[in-house]
Amino acid sequence: MTPRVAQMGLGAFSLLFFAFIYAPLLIIIVYSFNSNPVNMMLWDHFTLEWYTGLFGLSERGPEIGDQNRSLYLESTDQMLHALRTSLTVAAFTTTIATVVGTATAIALNRFRFRARRFYNGFMLLPMMMPDIVLGIGLLIFFVTIGLNLSIVTIIIGHCTFLISYVFIVVQARIAGIDPALEEASADLGASEWVTLRKVLLPQLAPGILGGALLAFVISMDDLVITYFIAGTESTTLPVFIFGMIRRGVKPEINAIATLMILASVIIAGFGLWLRARKTD
Repeated sequence: MTPRVAQMGLGAFSLLFFAFIYAPLLIIIVYSFNSNPVNMMLWDHFTLEWYTGLFGLSERGPEIGDQNRSLYLESTDQMLHALRTSLTVAAFTTTIATVVGTATAIALNRFRFRARRFYNGFMLLPMMMPDIVLGIGLLIFFVTIGLNLSIVTIIIGHCTFLISYVFIVVQARIAGIDPALEEASADLGASEWVTLRKVLLPQLAPGILGGALLAFVISMDDLVITYFIAGTESTTLPVFIFGMIRRGVKPEINAIATLMILASVIIAGFGLWLRARKTD
């Protein structure tokens, strides 16, 4: 095989790969502007009513009667409540997972003890475990200890596996840091706390930020585990969307999904921008 043929084959494979990943997202975005309220795959004409209706800015959706409109506005209030719940869970979970995951990565890298390898593998277990198994296990655990399902159980459940994601990201970052920097700080008379705050943490900042953003996005998008451990008054946005899909794919679902895609892109771009500033 000549290099030119190999390059063309690799290019074609890359094109098909990205098309396979992003084509469904593109379809969701395009049809979120379709005014057809019955069959989203039949294009009628361009509209923004599904977006304005989500935030109560539209008095009437495209070609839907007053009865359906009242139900639609009621679901909008429920959607905003689910969004607030998701943001609250993601904020608390990201904070806890970032602190615990970063501290664990530093401890396993700097200290040597007999169970170090076992502990390191144990931290990876929640990432490898199927979500449905983890969700059922958490549900049984909460019921056994008598803890009512609520937003607290969702936060605890998300922390059980998001700590592992932060741990992996920070551990990869700390592996590339020269330990001589900390030794030099200690030789100059700095205490361990000063060394941690002024030498180690600034070096780890890109990894900590990346782990925090990853934890936030995963927490906002999680469905399977949350479905098992969420109470009736603590519905998150993915669980709410799943409930809507079970009653049929409505046009507003495409609008919600498009807004979630946009939010993920903004968060990722913000993380890359901060990381570039830290590097400069």
